[in-house]
Amino acid sequence: MPHTDMILVIGANGQIGSELLAALRNEYGIDKVIASDIRTPGKELNDSGPFELLDVLDKSALERIIRRYRITTIYHLAAMLSAIAENKPLSGWHLNMGGLLNVLQSSVDLGVSRVFWPSSIAAFGLHSPRQNTDQWVVMDPNTVYGISKLAGEGWCNYYFEKKNLDVRSLRFPGLISYKTLPGGGTTDYAIDIFYHALKSKHYTCFLRADTRLPMMYMPDAIRGTLELMQTPAGKINIRTSYNFSAINFTPEEIASSIKKVIPGFSIDYKPDFRQAIAESWPESMNDTQARADWNWHSEYDLDAMVKDMLQHIER
Repeated sequence: MPHTDMILVIGANGQIGSELLAALRNEYGIDKVIASDIRTPGKELNDSGPFELLDVLDKSALERIIRRYRITTIYHLAAMLSAIAENKPLSGWHLNMGGLLNVLQSSVDLGVSRVFWPSSIAAFGLHSPRQNTDQWVVMDPNTVYGISKLAGEGWCNYYFEKKNLDVRSLRFPGLISYKTLPGGGTTDYAIDIFYHALKSKHYTCFLRADTRLPMMYMPDAIRGTLELMQTPAGKINIRTSYNFSAINFTPEEIASSIKKVIPGFSIDYKPDFRQAIAESWPESMNDTQARADWNWHSEYDLDAMVKDMLQHIER
C-alpha cells in the first residue's frame, strides 16, 4: 500500500480498530490515517491524531469524510459481535450488512481504491468440517453474526469482480488482546480469564472445558492484516476471505498455561448460550492459501501469548 494513501479506519474504538489504528499511524504517519467511530473517543485516541464521529449506516456522513480527506483506503471494522447480535438479531444484521454495503458502494462511487473488511470463523457452520477446516468447504452459519459474515464475503467478491474494487478480507479467529476489554464475543473468555487470574485467581468459564476454538494473539493479527494489505494485488487470489490461523486451544488448556505462571489459579465451568455458538465453529483452520499467496505465518504459541498477556495486564 503506497505511503501516499489517505486511510480511514471505521470502528477505531473497537478491539481490532484501536490497535490497528496505532500500527497504521506508525507505518504511514499520523496525518495519513483518519480514525472514526460512532462513539466519542477517549483522551488517548482523541490526542493521537485526526478523528471523526461516524455512524457507518449514515452513507452521506461517510461520503463527506471520504471527500474531505480524499480517502484512498478504508479499513471497515465496525460490527456487532456474535453474542450481542444473537440478542439483537435485526440490529446486528442491519449494522453488519448495511455498514459494509455503504462502504463498498461509497468506495466505488468516490474512487476509493482499496478496502479491508474482517470476516470470521463464525461464517462456517454445523456442516463445515471442524478440524483443519479448509478454505473451501460447506458454510451454513446459524447465528446472525455468522450469516452476516458469510453474506459479506459474497458482497466483497461481487464488488471485486463486478466493480473492480480491491477488497481484501481475513476470517479472523478469536482475538486476544491486553489493550481492550472483552466486547461481547463468544471467544472473549480467553481475554476475561486473564483479568480474573490476576485479580481473584479464579475464573468461571461460560464454555465447557473441552471447547476447542481457533485463536490468535493481537500482535499476530495486526501484523497479518498489514501484510495482506501491502501485498501486490496480483498475488491476492481469494476475494471472499482468507482462512487466517495461528493457535487453537480449550479453556482447560489456557487455564493450564496460566497455572504455569500463577500456580494458585483455578477454573470452573458454567456453559451458557454461547456454548451452542462455539460448537458451530471450527476447532482449527487450514490457512495454506494465505501462506502460499502472501507468506502468512504466526509468531505466538499459547505459552508465549499467556506470558505476554499476564505481564502487560499486571502492569
